[in-house]
Amino acid sequence: MKRLNRSIGFALNGIQSCFKQEPNFKIHTVFALMVIAAGVFFKIANIEWIVITICIGAVLAAELINTAIEGLCNIIHKEEHPVIKLIKDVSAAAVLIVAITSIICGAVIFIPKILSIINQ
Repeated sequence: MKRLNRSIGFALNGIQSCFKQEPNFKIHTVFALMVIAAGVFFKIANIEWIVITICIGAVLAAELINTAIEGLCNIIHKEEHPVIKLIKDVSAAAVLIVAITSIICGAVIFIPKILSIINQ
């Protein structure tokens, strides 16, 4: 149990550090909170909550992994290097793909609800 508590502490420290140092993580977190608020407002169904939760978790996890990869690359090679640049670009692209996919899922869930209110 002590080992589990330490592991959770390390993970929470990583989240806190990323939140403090990475503007994109803050942006993703703000959007996640807005989506959660929208979900509450529109009273979305359980399956929609599952999709939203998976999307939020995937985007935040991808951003954390991207931050770790970029940090490691910066330690391995301090000067600019074409392979390191490619690694960082690919890592950032992974976050972008997850974010775009999440936006599409959110649009499928929320656009009909927004249009329903507009059309009333």
